Amino acid sequence: MALIQEIRAKIKQRRYEYSKHAVDQSIFRDISVFELEEAVIGKSEVIEDYPDDKYGPTCLILHYTKAGRPLHIQCSYPGRHLVKIITLYQPDPELWIDFKIRR
Repeated sequence: MALIQEIRAKIKQRRYEYSKHAVDQSIFRDISVFELEEAVIGKSEVIEDYPDDKYGPTCLILHYTKAGRPLHIQCSYPGRHLVKIITLYQPDPELWIDFKIRR
């Protein structure tokens, strides 16, 4: 099963947790739990992969909410019991090409 499919399955089952940083960022950036779940479960894609990340493998997911809001969600690989949401944010268009490629 593809990485994104495994992550989607865990999010759909609510088998995920937020890091403290992700909680802070979701409040600061007004990103609801509903938007997170909608983003990952919906038509999302892994745009960057970090298999050698400092605290374990993670990836960066891009999705547009039904309202058209682009979101980036960095999370752990699904091999953990719970997928950990590391951070989430609305990407800055001046830093990203089509929100997929860093400038």
